[in-house]
Amino acid sequence: MNRELSSSELKKLNSKKGLISILSKDSINVDRTLRYIEYERKLVKLQIEVIKLQTWAINNNERVIILFEGRDAAGKGGAIRRITERINPRHIKIVALPKPTEDEQTQWYFQRYIEQFPKAGEMVFFNRSWYNRAVLEPVNGFCSDEQYTTFMGQVNDFERMVLESGIHLVKIYMSISKKEQAKRFDDLRSDPLKQWKMSPVDERAQELWDDYTKYKQAMFTITDTQKSPWKVIKANRKTEARVNTINHILKSIPYDKDIQI
Repeated sequence: MNRELSSSELKKLNSKKGLISILSKDSINVDRTLRYIEYERKLVKLQIEVIKLQTWAINNNERVIILFEGRDAAGKGGAIRRITERINPRHIKIVALPKPTEDEQTQWYFQRYIEQFPKAGEMVFFNRSWYNRAVLEPVNGFCSDEQYTTFMGQVNDFERMVLESGIHLVKIYMSISKKEQAKRFDDLRSDPLKQWKMSPVDERAQELWDDYTKYKQAMFTITDTQKSPWKVIKANRKTEARVNTINHILKSIPYDKDIQI
């Protein structure tokens, strides 16, 4: 680094967060550390607003669903953790459903998701959702062409009923490049604390990249509606993606910004 640091930058680097960030890395990168400190500052302010949003939902018996879609390793789970880490865990639910059971496979496709819907005053975060059937399932051969077609014909009416019942629905798609996905997969494979995150589906994601793209585009074409739109978040840089995601959620739900917390 050749430039001279300003007094405010030096103050940030000398803070607790700054020193921890510098000392936790093998090599010192001042600009990266400053970006991280600024990200943490923005994040705290946004998390205060998320607390206000939750308080508003509790006080007014509102129901909120925020669903996250995106390719494997796009950062869906990390974004959800940053959104929820400061709010009251008794009034939220994070849903990441496993493979359907034999009984669930005989039910209406949406049924197991409906069972996770919020009660009054609750926020539910779906880390993948019913949109598994729009992209992941057809790409990997987990559903038939008929099941896919039926879903795509029903999903807009399903979401219309969700909205008309008074539930706030926010749909977020985390978008990363093929190169970034490959890098994140390599990082997961080399980290003994994260290797468990790699699944057989993940292992084929790069090979099936173009198939995912085709079904993703079809999903947007049909389900990006005026009443239930998608928000695409560019997620190659995780910190920016998290800030932009929270900003979008706060703009999408008409909570009381002046509420006392």
